[in-house]
Amino acid sequence: MEFALCPNPMLTALRFSTTARTQFCSVTRNHLSFFPPFSSNFPEKISNFLGKCPHTNPPLTPLCSNYPPDYLGDDETSSQGLGVLLEFEGVLVDAYRLGNRQAFNTAFRKLGLDCASWSEPVYLDLIGWATSLPTSEKSSFVKRVLQEKETAFNEFLVSKDLPLRPGVEEYVLIPIRSGFIDDANNGGVPVVILTAYSRNADKIARSITEKLGHERVSKVKIIGNEEVEQSMYGQLVRNKEFSSGLNEELAKQANEAGKLFLHRKIIAALRAGAESACLPVYNCVLVAGSQSGVAGAERVGMPCVVLRSSLTSRAQFPSAKAKLDGFGGADLTISKLRQKRWS
Repeated sequence: MEFALCPNPMLTALRFSTTARTQFCSVTRNHLSFFPPFSSNFPEKISNFLGKCPHTNPPLTPLCSNYPPDYLGDDETSSQGLGVLLEFEGVLVDAYRLGNRQAFNTAFRKLGLDCASWSEPVYLDLIGWATSLPTSEKSSFVKRVLQEKETAFNEFLVSKDLPLRPGVEEYVLIPIRSGFIDDANNGGVPVVILTAYSRNADKIARSITEKLGHERVSKVKIIGNEEVEQSMYGQLVRNKEFSSGLNEELAKQANEAGKLFLHRKIIAALRAGAESACLPVYNCVLVAGSQSGVAGAERVGMPCVVLRSSLTSRAQFPSAKAKLDGFGGADLTISKLRQKRWS
């Protein structure tokens, strides 16, 4: 049984409460002929500043034993090696398409509103105020609903009920069936899944293992909070005494990132991801589903493509190399990333 509804902006705000940070604007689907050349704000060899880091105990050690790679030099357009970094929310899963409505329904049940059950048509329509509640309770009701909804959404985010997006595991790749992650593994392209700046990062990492399976997960790297802290960049951020000989731009970036918690986590995760792939940032591509991820990639000089979701279907991403709707077919494939082009 559904709510008796009447048009009211109060619950309209409820529906869009999780999307307020996204700038909505109608855009046409972009099909870029070629990627612009990959570029980086940090063209110097990482080895140039590794030896100049302040003495620490224990000494700074990268996640990859072969890092920096022998070929890592000043050539920013190096074609040797490709790494793919994947965000979780909006890329591997479209949590908002499935989760928001279910989370609201769970919140209503926990608040004793068993009569409330938002079907998808009702949720997508203009949402009003429940006629069974006095208008004087709007403020407290909205606050309680959003608190319960946030709890329910976070639980849904790490549950088995949230499926992977189509194409992550399998898409049609003529003449065989493959999947984005398997395609990358078969082609020797390292895949790194970023969970460090997601909500409930540790639980999400376990959820990824359940969804992808142990065999597939064994071939990818998952960068959570622990891996970021263990990375060379994470160690640099924690070390407050940067030597005068340290790469000036990197030191500046680390200090600036430290001022904003989320920004710091994103930059650190991106650098840790590239480090775990044994590649420079400009040889990696971030597949992002969020504005914050795109901004972080631009800051560190990592090329980025956006995989649009229900939350970002009309959002603008001016600094992204391309904006696509999914995995496989005319959208995102490893082959297109290798060739830096779109059909």
